[in-house]
Amino acid sequence: MTAAGPVPEMADRAAACADRLREADRVLVASHIDADGLTSAAVAGAALERAGIPYEQVFEKQLDSEAIAGIAAREYDTVLFTDFGSGQLDDIADHEQAGDFTPIVADHHQPAEDADTEFHLNPLLFGINGAKELSGAGAAYVLARALGGEANTDLAATAVVGAVGDMQDSSGELHGANAALVEEGVEAGVLQEAKDLAVYGKQTRPLPKLLEYATDVFVPGISNSQSGAISFLDDLGIDVRDGDGEWKRWVDLSDEERQTVASGLVRHAVKRGVPARKIDRLVGTTYTLLAEPEGTELRDASEFSTLLNATARYERADVGLAVCLGDREAGLETARRLLREHRRNLSEGLQWVKRNGVTQEEHLQWFDAGDEIKETIVGIIAGMSMGASGVDRGKPIVAFAKESDEETKVSSRGTGSLVSQGLDLSAVMGEASAAVGGGGGGHDVAAGATIPAGTEAEFVEHANRIVGEQLG
Repeated sequence: MTAAGPVPEMADRAAACADRLREADRVLVASHIDADGLTSAAVAGAALERAGIPYEQVFEKQLDSEAIAGIAAREYDTVLFTDFGSGQLDDIADHEQAGDFTPIVADHHQPAEDADTEFHLNPLLFGINGAKELSGAGAAYVLARALGGEANTDLAATAVVGAVGDMQDSSGELHGANAALVEEGVEAGVLQEAKDLAVYGKQTRPLPKLLEYATDVFVPGISNSQSGAISFLDDLGIDVRDGDGEWKRWVDLSDEERQTVASGLVRHAVKRGVPARKIDRLVGTTYTLLAEPEGTELRDASEFSTLLNATARYERADVGLAVCLGDREAGLETARRLLREHRRNLSEGLQWVKRNGVTQEEHLQWFDAGDEIKETIVGIIAGMSMGASGVDRGKPIVAFAKESDEETKVSSRGTGSLVSQGLDLSAVMGEASAAVGGGGGGHDVAAGATIPAGTEAEFVEHANRIVGEQLG
C-alpha cells in the first residue's frame, strides 16, 4: 500500500475531491442502478459515514437533464455522482454555474466533450482504460482511500464486486488499476485471489447444474445437458451427493476432487474438438470475499454482482445497497427473492429471442422486444443471446425495449474480438441516438441509449453505418 493510494495517477485529483467533501455541510450521493453503481454508492457511503460527513443517497436508471434537475431540486450543497456523470458534465456544469450545487464526479464512462469540472475523478483522464482497468466502484474506492486512508482498504472487496459486475474480468482476470485494488483487498484480509474453474455458480449451484449451465465455453456432451454432466462426473468417480442425498456444490468438493473435475473437463473438451484458445478460458481468476459465509452468493464476487443486478433492475436499488452495507437479514432475503425472479425473467427473455430471432443488417444484428422484455434487463438478454442459434458472434447486437409511450430503451453488446478490431459501442450509441433526437453512451463492448419511440428503424440505419465505418 502507498500513501498515494492504489492508483497514484489519480491521487492528486482524488485528494482534491476528498477535501471538498470534508468542507460540505451535507452530501447527496447519486448513483446508477446496476451492480457497479450499487457498489460505487456503497463504497462512497461507507467512506462518508466513517469520515463523519452527513449524506443521503439516490439512484437513477439514467442520468439525463430531467434527473439532474431533480437532483438539484433537493438543495444539497454538494452532490457526489458515482458510476455516471462524466457523460453529462455539460448539464451538470450548468447547475454548478447556477449555484445549485458543487458536483464531484467519480465515474469511468466517456466524458462529454469540452466539459469538465474541478472535481472530476475518472480514470480516462489519466490514461487508464475505464472499460477494462477501473470501474465506477473503483473510482469511488480511489476517492474513499483519499478520504480515509488505509482504514478504508476493506472497501476494496466491494469495489472488486463492482468491477466484476461491470465485466472487467472478461479476459479471465482483473488487470491494470483493478489489480491494485485486488492487492489492497488481499493485504487487508478481505479478499482471496486464486485460479479456479471459470464457471458461474461455484458457491451455490448443484454440481450437475454448474456444468450444465457453463456455456461460455461450450463443451459438447456436458453444456446444456444435465444427464451429460452427471454422466461425466460419475465417470470421474466423483460422489455428487452428500450424506443427506443432496447435490454437492463445487465448494463442497475437496481440492483433489476439484482438480480431478477441472482436468477431466479439459480432457473431455479436447476430445470433443473444442479449440485450444477456448479451452484456455475454462480456467480463470476468482475473487472470494473472505468475510462472507462459504456457500452463499456473497462469497463469490461474480455471484454477488448478479445478486445486486437482480435488485436494481427491479427498482429495488435500496435493497442492493443495504446488502452491500451489511444487511444479512431482511435485505438479503428480499435480494434472494428478486434474484429468483430475475433468473426466471432472463430465461423467458432468452427464449423469446430464440423464438422470434434477430434481424441481420450488414454490420450489426438487432431485435425489438417491445414490452415483452423489461427494459432494465434487455441488455443482459442481448449479451446472453450472442451464444444462441441464429445469432452471429461476428457482429454486435442491438436490442430495443419499450421504456414508455414516448421513449425506447436501446442496449448493445459486442465481443472482445470485435473491440480489438475497432468496435466502440459507446460512440455508436452516442452518435446514432443523437441523430434521432436521443442520447446514449457507455463502454466500447457494451453501451445503451434512449431514443424517441418510432425512431428505431432510423437508429438502426445510423448504427449500422457507424459500425461499418469502425470495422472498416
